[in-house]
Amino acid sequence: MANKTSAVSDDPIKVLFALHPKFNLMDFAGPLEVLTSALHDFNDPTSNAFDVTIAAAEPKVLSDQGVIVGSQILWKEAHECLSDFDVVVVVGGGTDPVLKEKAEPHNLINAFSEIQKGDPSRERTLLSICTGSLFLAQQGILAGLSATTHPDYITKLEILCSQAATRDLSERTDVVEDARYVVNNLRFDIGDEDENPYIRRKSDAGRRPSNARKGSMSWKGSNTRRESIVRRAAMRLGGLRVITSGGVAAGLDAALYLVSVMVSEDTANEVARVMQLTWTKGVVVDGLDV
Repeated sequence: MANKTSAVSDDPIKVLFALHPKFNLMDFAGPLEVLTSALHDFNDPTSNAFDVTIAAAEPKVLSDQGVIVGSQILWKEAHECLSDFDVVVVVGGGTDPVLKEKAEPHNLINAFSEIQKGDPSRERTLLSICTGSLFLAQQGILAGLSATTHPDYITKLEILCSQAATRDLSERTDVVEDARYVVNNLRFDIGDEDENPYIRRKSDAGRRPSNARKGSMSWKGSNTRRESIVRRAAMRLGGLRVITSGGVAAGLDAALYLVSVMVSEDTANEVARVMQLTWTKGVVVDGLDV
């Protein structure tokens, strides 16, 4: 797969959903609905903005709600073609056995972050839904970042982050309790800090100035800037965007954010309208992405 470096290409953004046994069905189905509803052109139903692939240990995986979902590729193949994907989505539910055994998607999470560090010229995103953030915490991915999870699992997230920091001699994680989602390494058109709305803690608090650009054009075009690549390479995880969301329904909000930043704000709003969903915005961490 060619890197998305064209500012005019509308090729679908490739997304990999990682499903473990007893995953939460809504963690998967909610963001899936958001992403597969997003179009580059509202008037063209074939202009899908995202192309989704489902990976699991077996051809069929049982959710915590008793619904069986068919996977398209197994873990081995997912690892082999992992560099093709722009986004990896890790869902929650059934976390205890996975944490105990350090089973997949643990290795997949690590591999994806290593790919980004080895190739910072391309923008990649790791999105966890609900308690999926616990897998990221155990693997040390959240060190030095901000993160959230389901409110009932905040303490567990703090413990796992603390254990990882001690084990890896790494930075602590800023665990945020009251956010629908938390974004690290957001993308925006670099401009005047006093006017740029993307340097902030609480996102979307007010109107964005007319000169602020966002969306697929800046996302794809920015990958061609040499200075962007150099700065991204110097960032933690090679500039990997890490998004963690709160409880089950918060995954919808996080997925809408992903649509807004990788396609356009208008597209995200249109998806929310079609789904009759009120998009509750989350927290975007201070700092520059490039």
